[in-house]
Amino acid sequence: MSKPVGDHSSLFFAHSLEGRPESEWEGLEEHLQKVAQLASCFAAEFGAGEWGRLAGLWHDLGKFQPEFQDRLQGSRESVEHAGVGAALAFEKSRDKGLPLAFAIAGHHAGLADLTTSATREDGRRPLRERLDSNLRILSKVRPHLPDRFTSPELPPFPDRCDLSLHQGVRALEFWTRLLFSCLVDADFLATEDFYKPGLRRKALAGYDEVATLSQRLDDYLDKLVGSLSEDRRSSSVNRRRAEVLAACRAASELLPGLFSLTVPTGGGKTLSAMSFALRHAALHGLRRVIVAIPFTSIIEQNARVYRDALGDANVIEHHTGLDPRSAEKRNREAETRRRLAAENWDAPIVVTTNVQLFESLLAASPSRCRKLHNVSRSVLLLDEAQTLPVGYLLPVLDLLRELTDHYGCTVVFTTATQPALGRRESLKQGFEGVHEIVPDPSALARDLKRIRVDWPDLAAGPRTYAELARELAGLDRVLAVVHLRRDARTLAELLPAEHRFHLSALMCPAHRLQIINEVRERLKEDKPCRLVSTQLIEAGVDVDFPVVYRCLGGLDSLAQAAGRCNREGRAPEPGQVVFFVAETPPPTGTPRDGLEITQEMLREHGGVIDLDDPKVFGDYFRRLYFSKDLDYRGIQPLRQSLSFTSVARRFRLIPDETYPVVVPFGDGGERLAELRRYGPDRLLLRALQPFVVNIREREVSQLQGRGALETIVDGIYALTPVFENLYDLKFGLLVADEGGPDPERLIV
Repeated sequence: MSKPVGDHSSLFFAHSLEGRPESEWEGLEEHLQKVAQLASCFAAEFGAGEWGRLAGLWHDLGKFQPEFQDRLQGSRESVEHAGVGAALAFEKSRDKGLPLAFAIAGHHAGLADLTTSATREDGRRPLRERLDSNLRILSKVRPHLPDRFTSPELPPFPDRCDLSLHQGVRALEFWTRLLFSCLVDADFLATEDFYKPGLRRKALAGYDEVATLSQRLDDYLDKLVGSLSEDRRSSSVNRRRAEVLAACRAASELLPGLFSLTVPTGGGKTLSAMSFALRHAALHGLRRVIVAIPFTSIIEQNARVYRDALGDANVIEHHTGLDPRSAEKRNREAETRRRLAAENWDAPIVVTTNVQLFESLLAASPSRCRKLHNVSRSVLLLDEAQTLPVGYLLPVLDLLRELTDHYGCTVVFTTATQPALGRRESLKQGFEGVHEIVPDPSALARDLKRIRVDWPDLAAGPRTYAELARELAGLDRVLAVVHLRRDARTLAELLPAEHRFHLSALMCPAHRLQIINEVRERLKEDKPCRLVSTQLIEAGVDVDFPVVYRCLGGLDSLAQAAGRCNREGRAPEPGQVVFFVAETPPPTGTPRDGLEITQEMLREHGGVIDLDDPKVFGDYFRRLYFSKDLDYRGIQPLRQSLSFTSVARRFRLIPDETYPVVVPFGDGGERLAELRRYGPDRLLLRALQPFVVNIREREVSQLQGRGALETIVDGIYALTPVFENLYDLKFGLLVADEGGPDPERLIV
């Protein structure tokens, strides 16, 4: 290894892999030493440096077999090599050796289950079964193994990894994932540097330190305030925004742990939260800020805000909503940089999705787990925290507790409608000691209030869409939010076509973005604009209507819809929010339960609920969580049985029963034609993401029955050329059954 090249966030650069051996085989020992040193450095970040070193040292011991040498010379005989180091660890200790055995045995194929047979579906055997055969291979290979590689003994476990307690086993399970992450990232980096020397060093050079970024954000915010007129600077909204920012700066000095930032729409939450995160990271030696956002409709919007303040090069987006083809055309170097950094989150600021973050924390594949060690010693900003998945709440809380208690992380729950995550009798797994950053969220909400709310008379029953359409048609600028895709189209078609807009997830992301941008321009210019949307418009989309109609539903959703009304507080009069009982109910599950709880609370509160009172939302979420199974897929018991593959398969925030259909919007048709002509490749498949609509299995069957779908890649469909008219430029993909729910399409 060469000497360190400077103080950089990436340990890869601090331990560069210079020096290329003449062949892969001749470099085996050197490769093992390189991987061992890198994995040790990564694991040292959470106190497991020696474990990382042993994982790197032993992961390819099977390549010392004479049979593997023959394979390098052209033999086609299959040779088991990953299991030899796993067997060595297990032989040294059948308990302490398990984490290394899991990591080493899975460094190509992924983490297996310990004993169950679920992994057989993709050809992977349970680890116990595999170890039995690997121990026999080890006995044959041992004479070929250098003593200096095999002689080290296993260090002790962390105290919390107590195999006699359920919590202790889950702690060991998560620790094993982090150890696995260190090994696979080190192996990827060492191999990449062998074949492409200096590629990553050149592409990722030049990140700023978090302290530098913190100062840059301070300067940006000060300049932003200085550019305002005296009247605007002294307005009540901007005074309160300044107070939120000051509270974030003050709280950044507190020790790492759990924080909440309860700020209503328009309170400057996005940049104030980042100010807290960067200051806190700089003060406490944390390495990066990871922003997790639930909705695709706001991730690029928020990332753009961060890039404007901190510079393009320091902000890395990681989600499949990106269009790599267009990004490469704009700036090939920048896209290469983004892609490399996204592989292991080696950047000072990472903007990603809840799906990517939480599914990765419980993943089993090397590529998904590779970045996990870089989550340690980070600030996690969980935007719109009320959207944490109810059915997976217990494993999510457990993971966040592990990260804050044992991996040096700080977690910030940011939202206007804080979920009730505190420990209590009905949620014994809840948190204690969450520090609220804003001194008085209730007073802040009252001072930033810019709307008046009309609540429905529950006794009067539902309103018809025909009646609503007549009312909406009399307004120049209005947003109406409904439960279902079918309802959105029904209501939109009842409105005059002129100045009418429609949004649902039956429109591909590129189409939706086009509509949102057009709506924003019309609102900015005070032009007529009537938008009918499903819930995808809620929770952070930067639109500002003077009037918002929203069908009655869960209280958090109502508050988020209200946040699209008079968002900037520029109107001389308060905005108007009208809640109504729709003629169709929301989908079963959490949406239906949320509606019933809201109706129950309305009756208890005399027909009016104060949306500016954070305590109201605490009450709502306590009732919601009490009514639901918070681990409905049985993730926690599977973790306790060390069933890594089974956990990864079950922990899916996006239901598996949806299927992507490529639609002919924009240049999506040209990209699809290219795929048909040349066949699939990873970049082209990613480039199709902005032109994909996800539909259910029954809708796939209906379209296939009409001859309207063709399979372009296994599990990915496209409209056949003669049925391309099924994609409508007003309403998106025309399917026979549009009655399903339409939550914003989360992406991996």
